[in-house]
Amino acid sequence: MGKLLLIDGNSIMNRGYYALPKTLTSSKGLHTNALLGFLNIFFRVYSEEKPDNIIVAFDVHEPTFRHKLYKEYKGTRHSMDEELREQFPVIKEILSAMNILYVEKGGYEADDIIGTYSRQADSEGMDVTILSGDRDLLQLATDRVLVRIPKTKAGKTTVEDYYASDVVEEYGVTPIEFIEMKGLMGDTSDNIPGVRGIGPKTASNIIKKYHTIENALANIDDIKPDKARQNLDAEREMAIFSRDLATIKLDCELDDSLEASKAAREDIFSSKVYDMFMDYGLRSLLKRFEAPGEDIHNERLELSPVDKTYNELIDIINASDVDTIGIGIKPSYGNIYGAAIAVGEDIYIVRGDISDLRRDIKSEICISFISLKEYIPYFSLDEEDNLFDASVAAYLISPLDSNYDYSFIASRFLSLELEDEKMLMGRDVPNMFSFDLPNYRKLIAYMAYTAAASKNNLISRLSSMDMLSLYQDIEYPLIFVLSDMEGYGVRVKKDFLESYGEELDRNVDDIRSRIYELAGEQFNINSTKQLGVILFEKLGLKSGKKTKSGYSTSVDVLSKLRDEHEIIPLILEYRSLTKLRSTYVDGLIDTIRNDGRIHSRFNQTVTATGRLSSTDPNLQNIPTRTSLGREIRRAFVPADGYTFVDADYSQIELRVMASISDDQSLIQAFKSSKDIHSITASQVFGVPLEEVTPDLRRRAKAVNFGIIYGISSFGLGEDLGISRSEAKEYIDKYFETYSSVKEYLDESVRLAKEKGFVKTYFGRIRPIPELGSSNYMQRQFGERIAMNSPIQGTAADIIKIAMIKVYRELRARNMKSRLILQIHDELLIETSLDEKDEVMELLRSNMEEAVNMEVPLYAELATGDTLYDAK
Repeated sequence: MGKLLLIDGNSIMNRGYYALPKTLTSSKGLHTNALLGFLNIFFRVYSEEKPDNIIVAFDVHEPTFRHKLYKEYKGTRHSMDEELREQFPVIKEILSAMNILYVEKGGYEADDIIGTYSRQADSEGMDVTILSGDRDLLQLATDRVLVRIPKTKAGKTTVEDYYASDVVEEYGVTPIEFIEMKGLMGDTSDNIPGVRGIGPKTASNIIKKYHTIENALANIDDIKPDKARQNLDAEREMAIFSRDLATIKLDCELDDSLEASKAAREDIFSSKVYDMFMDYGLRSLLKRFEAPGEDIHNERLELSPVDKTYNELIDIINASDVDTIGIGIKPSYGNIYGAAIAVGEDIYIVRGDISDLRRDIKSEICISFISLKEYIPYFSLDEEDNLFDASVAAYLISPLDSNYDYSFIASRFLSLELEDEKMLMGRDVPNMFSFDLPNYRKLIAYMAYTAAASKNNLISRLSSMDMLSLYQDIEYPLIFVLSDMEGYGVRVKKDFLESYGEELDRNVDDIRSRIYELAGEQFNINSTKQLGVILFEKLGLKSGKKTKSGYSTSVDVLSKLRDEHEIIPLILEYRSLTKLRSTYVDGLIDTIRNDGRIHSRFNQTVTATGRLSSTDPNLQNIPTRTSLGREIRRAFVPADGYTFVDADYSQIELRVMASISDDQSLIQAFKSSKDIHSITASQVFGVPLEEVTPDLRRRAKAVNFGIIYGISSFGLGEDLGISRSEAKEYIDKYFETYSSVKEYLDESVRLAKEKGFVKTYFGRIRPIPELGSSNYMQRQFGERIAMNSPIQGTAADIIKIAMIKVYRELRARNMKSRLILQIHDELLIETSLDEKDEVMELLRSNMEEAVNMEVPLYAELATGDTLYDAK
């Protein structure tokens, strides 16, 4: 008769959310940890159970019949985290694409829906499997209904299986008697009261002996222990009422029949689902679409590379009529020994030194790379060489994705489904590669073929999207700037960091002692559970809401309690100092190379707006807010005989906004004064410029920058510590003063809704799929993106143009000084002392003349013998 799989959607989503890091997000900014957790366990159980029918049940956010019986039902539960809430519409969208029935109905919980379908299927002779993390569903187990409960232990997920006999074996009661136990002991998570003083052990002993609450009441004089007898006798009605609340309903009136839940493998593993997983960044799931013999998504490619000597290969390339060759290589221990080369449809493997490849083949033949920047040092490549970067091109076309490797490019731009590097490297390719391993040959052959075959398609797409000049004039030359910066690095004084770390340790020890003194005991300050008990139970602080995992002690929670007890500021300072120690002292020391410098990676294909990011380590996030944190900057020093010259764009995003909105009032405000915040305060708050107080300027600054990011009256009120109505009045006054800014922002949102994307001044496209979401919060987020992305993206493009100009001019003048660091709107040059004046003028002019806009750009310069002094 078949098998039915019933899934408790809320339970499994919750499990995924709390089991996986909250840092997991898609390129669109959507949190994906609950999605990934849900789908991982779903696919595991699906492959094990091979069900014919699947139903996923969800709760509806409205009162159920239990709330009508008992208004405090689930009253102690925390409201759902917004990061989790935003993922529910997405999992339902994915389930629909997989043609999996999901059911939700007002007045019922997911448990009731599952209970109803399980009994219906059982009566029709179907085998039933229930997947849930909630042990309440054990009451549904029978000889034919299996309840499967995922459990994580020692970092590994196992699944516990319960038929009726398994429930008896573990709990000593039958599934039906399990409900009777609930009536006695209650359930804190659901706020079911039960009987005072009766816990799981006593409840189990009573039900084992008497089987039902009514039978226990009939034998009340024999109940042990005495306290349990007294309480049960006094709370008879509450025991029965609690049992009724805990009983899953088995006869809900549901609209969908079991027949509607038939599940077909071709729907679950369709190309539509594959594309959705790609869009949401769930790439680890894609391997499940590669079942043997199936052509699930796109055409599959089999390559048979042929071995050639280097000289044979050069002759083949120069004799061919191709305009582009592709190269596939993996550096090992800082060296490149051989590669795969794609010449038309032919793939060749060559071993040995290939560093002269560019110079040995005809100049008119382009070499196409996957992530060109990685290979510039090995081939001594330059901007003027005939080269192409397929990854950067793919990023411009599809900036919301998370990885632009060969498998992504092949799938999106060649309609080819290739095994990705992670899968191949996980088989027989060790870290130290070998050309004699078939998977390594396949890996580099894929890279070479994709790099060559995708070039024309990528260029055609860039051209049709009006981004070819963006690639050629900004992104492509920037590759060489970033490569040079990475190779040169930044000098760091290890001994300073070590002594600074020791100072932090002394401060941490002192603060730890003071915390222990105030707490009246020693405990693990880093333990959220232990800290919660100290703050909200022992010290009795308010606002502590307890969940299954304990009290929240997040920064937001503690910041609101800062004035409630002197221990709170100490805990916040303790966290700040320990983070400085681990992230910015230990973390930086670990990345200093033998040359005494840190060689950070500058990532060109990460952010959707076009801004650069820095990793390994992140040098764009060196602390600035606290005086102690800023001290870390003293560790960054120039080479002997050099100094630092630093230039920072002043209010570049505001200047961009004024220029592209063509708001003449704001433009004139910039042209009349360098202090735009005082000018804005004067105009918005209606006071003479000379009477603008520091507080009014602070408020105007918050409004100025808030407007760029689509800030709400609520958000501005929170930032300034004022009421929502007062914040709204500030925003309204701002838009009255700068009406063209308001018109521009409104038009940006309108066009984004119409076209699905926005563009920067230089043509960079930023898709905004959030505007089409069924989730209100996602749509609001999309509107803020539509307002901000053209401004932030244009500012990012401008700093890139400035970097290219500065880099080129330093080289053209054959100067010793080097551009070494970019921190958002700031450039840092390690400057030879005898070139200092020339570098300062060169840096200023190239930054301020990077682009000609209505509002002039302005760069503030500083010099110093450490990064601290240069700021």
